[in-house]
Amino acid sequence: MKSKKKRLSENDVTRELLESLKHGKDSKIISLEKTSKGGVTDYPILEFDDHALRLLYQGVSETLKYSKVKPAGGKMYEVTKRIFDIVASACAMTVLAVPIGAVALIIYIDDKGNPFFSQIRLTKGGKPFRMYKLRTMCMDAEKRFAEVQKNNQTDGLAFKSDNDPRITRVGGFLRKTSIDELPQLLNVFLGQMSIIGPRPPLPREVVLYTPQQMDRLLVKSGLSCICQTEGRSDVEFDKWVEGDVEYIRKRSIGLDLKLMFKTVGAVVMRKGAK
Repeated sequence: MKSKKKRLSENDVTRELLESLKHGKDSKIISLEKTSKGGVTDYPILEFDDHALRLLYQGVSETLKYSKVKPAGGKMYEVTKRIFDIVASACAMTVLAVPIGAVALIIYIDDKGNPFFSQIRLTKGGKPFRMYKLRTMCMDAEKRFAEVQKNNQTDGLAFKSDNDPRITRVGGFLRKTSIDELPQLLNVFLGQMSIIGPRPPLPREVVLYTPQQMDRLLVKSGLSCICQTEGRSDVEFDKWVEGDVEYIRKRSIGLDLKLMFKTVGAVVMRKGAK
């Protein structure tokens, strides 16, 4: 099927989210036309304006009211976690400012494009925010998504391809070493993300979530999570969700510190790096 853009109408998101809950459906939230060829599902690309993002935020918030998952940790945990995030991100940005600047210069020299990339993602409760990365793809990567969508190597909602032609020469190395994620330290410092938490999804992924998958958005998104330490790109989406829910149920300062150190080990060993 030829992919096509579709702008969400005014009440598509909230209506179908609530209808799914009311009837206890464990189906995809938005009933988009889709076909499957050779095990690869092709979804239309969704364009989100500010109004659609507000509707999605409302729909996710309403869905999460019915969640059976109770996040662990009380007020003291939240305060301690936030203080740690501020201190850790500030220190890391200070130490890494020059290396990040050097990498940005290399990216610019490689193709003369903006070395930084930003994208709308969703965090706790479905709240949208602009996430920052070092650019690893060509400048028109988003416009070319439909072109490479057929190469998706996972049957989940996330996109994964070992041979994505949009990745630049420098970008391949940055992805394998996770250096491209370092600008998200700014998101952590601003309170939009945490050091540890479920990875922030794209709006076009969230509109296809089941109510159970929506549980990932019960807490603030993070730089790293359980699955980031256990294989990163090698982990299928359903297992990723299970890991996120497990973290939400058991989270603590001790677990956060453990996952932070395991993340460093996974990056150094390039475990699951693609």
